[in-house]
Amino acid sequence: MLDMHKAQGYIEVFPPILVKTDVAFSTGHLPKFSEDMYKTTKDELWLIPTAELPLVALHADEVLNAKELPKYYTAYTPCFRREAGRHVDLKGILRVHQFNKVEMVKITLPEKSFEELEKMVKDAEEILQKLEIPYRVVELCTGDLGFASSKTYDIEAWMPSQNKYIEVSSVSNCTDFQARRANIKFVGGGRARPEYVHTLNGSGLAVGRTMAALLENHQEPDGTVKIPKALQPYLGTDIIKPLKN
Repeated sequence: MLDMHKAQGYIEVFPPILVKTDVAFSTGHLPKFSEDMYKTTKDELWLIPTAELPLVALHADEVLNAKELPKYYTAYTPCFRREAGRHVDLKGILRVHQFNKVEMVKITLPEKSFEELEKMVKDAEEILQKLEIPYRVVELCTGDLGFASSKTYDIEAWMPSQNKYIEVSSVSNCTDFQARRANIKFVGGGRARPEYVHTLNGSGLAVGRTMAALLENHQEPDGTVKIPKALQPYLGTDIIKPLKN
């Protein structure tokens, strides 16, 4: 995923997985989702639920030049959410307290943000296409949108064991909501004064769920798993065989 995103123009970042309260507030995760996040008791630091938080904070309180935009970032981090136990998907690795995820974040000019949103969806889709996993893209209705989002697409992989699609990526345009909280502005581009940038984020993808979809969609009746061509150079094989007793 990281190799593909870097080829798509994203800069890989290795961000901290502990952030300050103001960082979580700037992305809209606090105070609304405080009950879903893990917090350290002594230092007022929060474990990230997604790398979106530290990636957006890279340019907090900065004034960027319009010529520098858009900026593309990607990161692979552990993520922590206190959501397990409140949903129906409790078995296996679909919904857990800690999981790994590749995240994409864009910082763009306002007039380009919705165009960049469509591109980000394609960037996430390309991963599933290379993994040869059936999927669909769903645009969320207003009532299902996240607190900070103006427009969101969910990308859902087909899970044969459940006979349904499961979300493996959510791609959102937050317009200037996060930029106002994080105080990220830009100058130039024909503007008379500084204006707020637009921020976008998306999973590319949630690793555990993608692994489950990969195994389910490529497993043969004898237990072997066919490896998609895009993954073969990483594994050095085109098939995985079950261990013998």
